[in-house]
Amino acid sequence: MAEYSSDKEAADALTIKYKELTSELSKVIVGQEDVIKLLITGIFTQGHCLLVGVPGLAKTLLIQTLSSTLNLEFNRIQFTPDLMPSDILGAETLDKDRNFIFNKGAIFSNIILADEINRTPPKTQAALLEAMQEKNVTIGGKKYPLPNPFFVLATQNPIEQEGTYPLPEAQLDRFMFQVKLEYPSYEQEVAIVKNTTSGVLNQCNAVLDANQILEFQQLVRKVPVADNVVEYAVSLVHKTRPNSSSSQDKFSEFIEWGAGPRASQNLILAAKCNALLNGKYSPDIEDVREVAVPILRHRIVKNFRAEAEGITEEKLIADMF
Repeated sequence: MAEYSSDKEAADALTIKYKELTSELSKVIVGQEDVIKLLITGIFTQGHCLLVGVPGLAKTLLIQTLSSTLNLEFNRIQFTPDLMPSDILGAETLDKDRNFIFNKGAIFSNIILADEINRTPPKTQAALLEAMQEKNVTIGGKKYPLPNPFFVLATQNPIEQEGTYPLPEAQLDRFMFQVKLEYPSYEQEVAIVKNTTSGVLNQCNAVLDANQILEFQQLVRKVPVADNVVEYAVSLVHKTRPNSSSSQDKFSEFIEWGAGPRASQNLILAAKCNALLNGKYSPDIEDVREVAVPILRHRIVKNFRAEAEGITEEKLIADMF
């Protein structure tokens, strides 16, 4: 890596930068340590995240603050039923000389907050998800590359489902993590109220820039993984598949569909990054377990029996360890 004499030195630097990031974010964000760690893991592994939480949990503030500490450009797109693909991707228009020019849409940014993605029709959802996967936008037969790094954070409200367009399983699979935001504790909420009603605005300093992030993304890919860790990750994914050789009856009777190979890939990538953030040079089985729930929960389709008995995806995954 350009800035560091060895991969070991770069790995140590990543651990230090992560601590600096969390320290800066804590100036504005109260709690949410696990959520912050998953978002940073997503950035360093080139993965996208789906955040599920009720309104008022500071999802927008968290993403804005994270983008400022990473010194990246940020755009928020509010998804509505009348939003069209051209509203987010951009469109060709005629200039004064009657030549077609491309006006870039809001998606041309490093970090995109796709707010309430399930409130827009499938055509617009598909346009966003295609850009997420391809890292470019095609308009009028010409490709326009998106900025690098590029990271999408989509949000969903788990309460109101009327008038929404739920993402199908195949599109949910495009997101590396499904992150659930919980209500703050009593002590955390007291701190939040004090911080946001005092008139004093805390500012975060930039810790990284785009070039450093790209280098750390390359570093994560180079982290060595023992065969037993890879085999554990793959066996964990196989357990989610009903009637597979690795599945057990207690899982098969509650699961309609299981996770695909992309889940195995994401488990190893996230475990690599998790190890680096924790100051280790190679992941172990504990790193896989730490990232398993947010990677697998949206890739498991429960059957009617699981719904009737109130069994959650998190409970099924925990029983697989």
